[in-house]
Amino acid sequence: MIIVYAPAGGEREEYDARTLRVSEAAIVSRTTDMTWGAVRDGIARDDLEAMRAVVWVLKKRAQPSLRYAEFDPGVEEMFARFDRDEITSWVESAVAAVEAAPTATPEDLASALSGMPAAALDREHAETLIRRAVEEYAEGKDAAAGQQGSPDASPSTTSAGPEPSTSDCSPTSSTSPLETSTA
Repeated sequence: MIIVYAPAGGEREEYDARTLRVSEAAIVSRTTDMTWGAVRDGIARDDLEAMRAVVWVLKKRAQPSLRYAEFDPGVEEMFARFDRDEITSWVESAVAAVEAAPTATPEDLASALSGMPAAALDREHAETLIRRAVEEYAEGKDAAAGQQGSPDASPSTTSAGPEPSTSDCSPTSSTSPLETSTA
């Protein structure tokens, strides 16, 4: 998750919460009185206190004397966005979920992913990835439908077990007795 800090009248800054060291995550947890898991989940939900603490700790790398009380951004100045890897993972997970549903359509996949571009740090990357995923899913559905309706797709017959050979040739492996190898 990337936390975007866009102060009014200032320059936009981006902070990757995954770059925190364990000691820094511990400081964030103590400061917010939240577990690291709760902080991480809070960032995904745009929890202001979780984002504030992470940005503060990351800012302290360049400004070691910065106190928590001194970093008090406006409520509209911070928000979280997914990075490229996270978007890729979300798209792959959505495709897998939709593929598991036999009646799912490409439109279902597009609908499931419709909110992702707005949550992405790189919106264009997200839109391109989603468009490709929907196109590839549609092509796969079309190919599968074509195979089901093709004249070559006749049902095959299967037997319940090996049948005796009707040929004068040597027995096949399915009717030959198994020999134990000593090699």
